[in-house]
Amino acid sequence: MTQHFRITLPDGSVREMPEGSTPADVAAAIGPGLAKAAIAARVDGELRDITRPFEGDSALALVTSRDEKDALELARHDYAHVLAEAVQDLFPGTQITFGPSTDDGFYYDFAPNPERGPFTEEDLPAIEEAMRRVIARDEPLIREVWSRADLIARWQQQGETFKAEWAAELPEGEELTVYRAGKGEDAWLDMCRGPHLASTGKLAPDAFKLTRVSGAYWRGDQKNAMLSRIYGTGWLNKKQLDAHLLKLEEAAKRDHRKLGQEMDLFHLQQEAHGSVFWHPKGYVIWRELEAYMRRAIDGAGYKEVKTPQVMDARQWEQSGHWGKYRENMFVIPDEVPNVEDEGPIVSNDADWMALKPMNCPAHVLIFRQGIKSYRDLPLRFYENGCCHRNEPHGALHGLMRVRQFTQDDAHIFCREDQIVDEVRAFCKLADRIYRDFGFSYAIKLALRPEKRFGTEEMWDLSEAELRDAVVAAGLATEDYGWEELPGEGAFYAPKLEWHLTDAIGRTWQVGTIQSDRVLPDRLDASYVGEDGERHRPIMLHRAIFGSYERFIGILIEHFAGRLPMWLAPVQAVVATIVSDADDYAREVVAKLAAAGLRVEADTRNEKINYKVREHSLAKVPALLVVGKREAEEGTVALRRLGDQRQEVIAVDELIARLKAEATPPDLA
Repeated sequence: MTQHFRITLPDGSVREMPEGSTPADVAAAIGPGLAKAAIAARVDGELRDITRPFEGDSALALVTSRDEKDALELARHDYAHVLAEAVQDLFPGTQITFGPSTDDGFYYDFAPNPERGPFTEEDLPAIEEAMRRVIARDEPLIREVWSRADLIARWQQQGETFKAEWAAELPEGEELTVYRAGKGEDAWLDMCRGPHLASTGKLAPDAFKLTRVSGAYWRGDQKNAMLSRIYGTGWLNKKQLDAHLLKLEEAAKRDHRKLGQEMDLFHLQQEAHGSVFWHPKGYVIWRELEAYMRRAIDGAGYKEVKTPQVMDARQWEQSGHWGKYRENMFVIPDEVPNVEDEGPIVSNDADWMALKPMNCPAHVLIFRQGIKSYRDLPLRFYENGCCHRNEPHGALHGLMRVRQFTQDDAHIFCREDQIVDEVRAFCKLADRIYRDFGFSYAIKLALRPEKRFGTEEMWDLSEAELRDAVVAAGLATEDYGWEELPGEGAFYAPKLEWHLTDAIGRTWQVGTIQSDRVLPDRLDASYVGEDGERHRPIMLHRAIFGSYERFIGILIEHFAGRLPMWLAPVQAVVATIVSDADDYAREVVAKLAAAGLRVEADTRNEKINYKVREHSLAKVPALLVVGKREAEEGTVALRRLGDQRQEVIAVDELIARLKAEATPPDLA
């Protein structure tokens, strides 16, 4: 007698399906429209192939292209497999390794045939055409479970040494799945957990584009073989692809590295790899942000502190960072031996110091100075703390990812009964600051990771408190993109994350607040409670900018270099048309400077159109053009950045107007 499974649909209805049935069979039983639209399934919450048979009674939700998040993930995963198959069709002897989906597309790492050499961007058009041929063949993507021995033998037989190595190292007992594209002996195989669409023909042939080629080490280890990584972007339809390519084009125009050079803000060079050389104009932006943040934290009851750059390894070991983070820390011997001493440099951990990668342990040490009472809490320590992290060279990216950076860092030491109020107050402060810069945002709660310190009870409390605070602040709603992210918390604490949306729709994870019960315990921080006993404070780690470097990079790209007047390094330039107006130009500059404006004179013997172009490229908000007439009448011709029109205005009126525009946001 055939066994039947009970399949429960989202509306609560139940269908009895015979053993061996698939989600595709359920879709067909409901109707031909759904059978055509369904591309995958969630079975008991797990995303699966639509052709994978049920294994028992199940809850089923069919996935269509309207479920964009799932649909995009599937399509991008499939594009990666199609890319790998196409490359091996075009270039026999190429070995495949891995090819995941990404936030906007996919990539695949290849070991090219040594005789052929690494892939280049000149190869991409031919590979794209080969991918379209694979899609046109509409090859079924069939999931198969293989034994370890058979799979390793197959990879070795095909000369796929990288795949064979990986298969041999997977944990014993783990199910090894392979996806077969096509049928028969000539079918293309790849080892993959899945899921996938039913066939390659489900992909849109005009909704992807290969974008670039780079080098990548096998398994991310520079001791291993160098591979060729081919990147692509993939979407559900051509309209989405075109919109994305337009966004990339706009992003290229806004690239902070390009604008930073044009605006003379900063530069980077090999002599200080991963650190920023701030030019005078760039450092004006930094100083304005620093002053703005100081006004914000002073008004919110923070006490500013300053802590050492270098601390003993034993401190980092006690905090837990030495074991979890040492590979990203710059370490130095506690005592450098005399150059004439031929003995080896000491290697015991106790004899090492480290540049701080974060400020939190040092703030605990300040808290521990003297006896703290429950009446002293909350204590809010703030630091513009310079930190160093040993990021890989390949991960560095302009201001967005550096090795030396300064955080707008603070730690709030509080009692259990103060946590929700403190987090809610931080949410309000962060909201005000982000809106001052024109950002909207989403808030997400990153929950406990697999590897962590602390008890389950600690994590339960910390996660609940952050959740309760966001609810109390009225921010745990769809309007604020509220979402919980399992497994993405820090090893010592869950955290709320602020994801900003910029002017062209990109998101940037910037601000964070973490509820930490682990570090105060590991570093023996305590206060005297109302009962006269010692208690552990809760430590809230928080930042709003994240780092000054990255936030400035985001601002440059968000505003396309056209920073608000109060942040602009040069707020106005007085440019002469004729040399007879040079003295008058200098008078106007002096008046504007006396009013507190950042202003320069351009009296060079150049045509005015040349000056306009140059200062527009430097993103100066106000260009003040003066000639003989303006000198005689005591006026200037005001031209705004990006506007061809001119307005003739008296100097005193101009000063009043520009001063109002250059006033930083009011944080009262």
